[in-house]
Amino acid sequence: MSEIPGDLKFLKSHEWARVEDNGLIRVGISDHAQGQLCDLVYVELPEVGSNVQAGNGAAVVESVKAASDIYSPVSGEIVEVNDNLNDKPETINEDAYGDGWIFVVKASDRAELDELLDADAYSELIENEDD
Repeated sequence: MSEIPGDLKFLKSHEWARVEDNGLIRVGISDHAQGQLCDLVYVELPEVGSNVQAGNGAAVVESVKAASDIYSPVSGEIVEVNDNLNDKPETINEDAYGDGWIFVVKASDRAELDELLDADAYSELIENEDD
């Protein structure tokens, strides 16, 4: 299993959230999740300017195995999407915590981040999943 970056917060559904220096929230799926999905073949990105609610679906990733909703960790407005994934969805498989990010949210309530798991709690969650 790969290292889980300590600066990330996680949903139990395996999305990660990173607070950027400008206060925006960058979102992707964990390395564990991309490993479970296997080879990603398509990503349906949200529209820039659309509003999302914490815990609701904002994007979809499709793999050779299944399609999975990607939930937003916070409520707010989508301000950026990773257009590179349109041509190269496998970037998520290759670099889940870096170039494989999916979208950026301008959070309407940053306190929602307090509800998410830290890296240690997330690590424990996926260890228990594998039991």
